[in-house]
Amino acid sequence: MRCFRHLWSSCQPIQTITLTSSSAAILLRSFSSSDEPSEGGRVALYFRRARLIDALRLRLRSADPSPPPLPPDPFIAVQALRSAPSPDSALSLFRSIPSPSTPLLHALAKRLALARRLPDLHSLLDAADAGSYPSSIPPSPFDRLRWFAAAGDLPSALKIWSSIRSSSDPNRHSRRRSHPSTESFNLVMSLHADAGAHSAAVATFSQMIHEGANPNTRTYTVIIHHLVRSGHLDAATEIFHLLPSMRTPHTSKQYEVLAEAYSSAGLFDELGRLVKEMNSDGILPGPSMRAAMAKMQAAGHTVGIEEFVQELLPNDRIAYIVSDSGDEEGCEEEDSRDKDDDIEGDRIRLKPWLEPTALARALVDWDPNEVAELEAARLVWTPRLVCKLLRAFKRAETAWAFFCWVAHQPGDFVHDRRTVSRMISILARQGHVELVDRLLSKVRSEGISLPFATVRLVIDFNGLSKKATAALEIFREADSICGSLSGSQRLLLYSSLLRAMVKCKRGSDALELLDEMMLEGVLPDIQTFSGLMQHFAGAGDLRSVHKLLGMVRECGLAPDAYMYKILIQAHCKQERAALAPRLFDEMTSSGLAPDRATKALLVKSLWNEGKLREAALVEERFGDEADTRLPVASPGHEWTVSAVDFRRVYDIYSACFA
Repeated sequence: MRCFRHLWSSCQPIQTITLTSSSAAILLRSFSSSDEPSEGGRVALYFRRARLIDALRLRLRSADPSPPPLPPDPFIAVQALRSAPSPDSALSLFRSIPSPSTPLLHALAKRLALARRLPDLHSLLDAADAGSYPSSIPPSPFDRLRWFAAAGDLPSALKIWSSIRSSSDPNRHSRRRSHPSTESFNLVMSLHADAGAHSAAVATFSQMIHEGANPNTRTYTVIIHHLVRSGHLDAATEIFHLLPSMRTPHTSKQYEVLAEAYSSAGLFDELGRLVKEMNSDGILPGPSMRAAMAKMQAAGHTVGIEEFVQELLPNDRIAYIVSDSGDEEGCEEEDSRDKDDDIEGDRIRLKPWLEPTALARALVDWDPNEVAELEAARLVWTPRLVCKLLRAFKRAETAWAFFCWVAHQPGDFVHDRRTVSRMISILARQGHVELVDRLLSKVRSEGISLPFATVRLVIDFNGLSKKATAALEIFREADSICGSLSGSQRLLLYSSLLRAMVKCKRGSDALELLDEMMLEGVLPDIQTFSGLMQHFAGAGDLRSVHKLLGMVRECGLAPDAYMYKILIQAHCKQERAALAPRLFDEMTSSGLAPDRATKALLVKSLWNEGKLREAALVEERFGDEADTRLPVASPGHEWTVSAVDFRRVYDIYSACFA
C-alpha cells in the first residue's frame, strides 16, 4: 500500500536472549527488591515484567527440582501461571503464593478445566467456598459453569445450570431479563455436543430462542463445530452462509473449523473459496486456517488465490527468540501458548510473552517518553500485531497516534487493508468522521478494496454517533471502497443506512430511502421492516406504521410474531387498542401466538379503554393456562434477525440428528 509505506530500511537480525535458571532467579530478585518497580514509566515496566514472565516460563520448564522463585507481583503471577507448561506446574506455582488473588484463582481454574483435572478443580472451588483464599472472591455460578463445561463435567455443569435458571436474577449483567444469558446457553449447548448428546444440544438451542435469549456469533460457532464433528459438513456450510443475512458476523473460529474440515476432506476448491471470503471479511487467519492453507498450497491448489495464501501465511522472519542458550530478545506477534514450546535436547525455546492489552494500557496517554521506550524495544511489527494493539486501545486518539507512528518505524512493515480497516472502524465508532474520510480518500486513490464488513460498520457507527450525512456519503461511495456489491450485500447496506437514519431521527429520509431501495429492486427483509415499524411506533406515527405494513404485504412477505408484537404494542401504547384485536386475529389465523407479555398488554389496554368483551375474547382464545401455553418471548429482533431465520437454522440443525 504505497500511501502508507514508510521509508525502507533493512530489518535488524532477530536475536535471542540467554535465560538460565540462575539468571531467572536474579531477574526476579532484582524486581522484587526494587523500591520503585515502575521507575522509567509504564512501558518500561511492561517490558521488564515481560522479561520476568519469560524467565518464570523457562524456570517452570527447567529440570531444576528446587521450587521456582515467587512472582514479585500479582500480574506476573497470573501471566506465569497461564503460561505454565502443565497443570501440575500451575498448581505448584499457585500453592507457593501466600495469598492468591481472584485473577490467579480464575487462571488456575481455567487451566485445570481445560486439562480436565476434575478432582483438582473441585478441590479448588471447595477451598474457595470455605474461605481458604481470603484475598479472592468465590467464583460466580457463571464462572463455574464455564469451567465445568470446559472440563466436560456434565453432572456438575447441569447442576449449576439448574441453579442459574431458578435464580430470580440469572443474568447478573442485566436485571431486565428473565432468562439466563446467551453465553450460558452456549456453554450448555457445547457441553451436550461434546458429550454426543445431539438431541439435548438441539433442544438447548430451541430453548434459547423461545426464552428470548437471542443467539450470538458463538452460538453459531458451537452449532457449526458440532455439525462438522458429527460429519455434517454440508449443513455446517449452509448455516455459515446464512449468517450474514442474520446480521451475524463470521468469526475466525468458524473459518478455522470449516477450513480444517475442507483440508482434511481434500476439498481444496471449497477451501479456496473460503479463503477468498475470509479475505473479503478482513479476518486474520488462526493457526488451523494457516495449516489448512499450507496443505492446500502443498497440493498445488492455489490457482486464483496465490496472493491471499502468500499474504496470510506466517511471517518466517519471526522465530523462537527466548532460549536458555541464545543471544538477545526480540518479539513475536502471536500470544504465547504451551504449543509454542520447543525443546531440543537440553535447550528450551519459547516464543516471547506478549500481551497487547497490557501494552496498550501502558501507552494510554501516548507520552513521548513512553513512545521512546517502545521504539527502544525494537519490536518486529506485523499486520497481526498491529491489529491486536489497535483493538486494545480504548481511545481513538491513542490508536490513531500509534497507527501513524508504526508506519514510520524501521523495518518492512506497511499498513494493509486489515490494519486500515481496523483503524477506520475505531475512528468511526467514536465519531471521528474527518479522519475516516482522510483514510478512505487514501484507500480510493490507491485503488485498494476494503472489506465489505468495514463499510457496514462505518455506517452503523455513524448512526450511533448521530452523523446521518456521513453515513449517507459512505453508502453512496461503497462501490469505490469495497468493490462491486452483490444483491445481498446491497440489502445489508441499505438496512444499515435505514437504521442509521432513524437513529438520527430522520424518519422521513428513511422512508424516501426505502422507496429508492425498492425501485432499485432491492427488497427489504422482515427485520428491516420491523426496525422501521419500531421507530415510527415509538414516535407515535401509526400512519407510517400502517404504510409499512402495506409495503410488507406488497413485497410478498408474511409478518412474523415479532412484527405482530411491535404492531400490537404500537396500538396499545397510543391508546388505540380497539384496533389491535384485528391484528391479533390475523396473527393467530397465521398459526402464530403472541408472547405472554404482548397478550397481557393487549388485555390490559382493552380493559382500560372499556373494551371488556374484546378483552374477554383474547383471554378465552388461550384458556386458563395461557401463561404456560404461550411462548415467553417472540423470536426475532428488529433490524437483525427474524423468526424465519431462526426456524431455518433450527430445521437444518435438528434434521442432522433426527
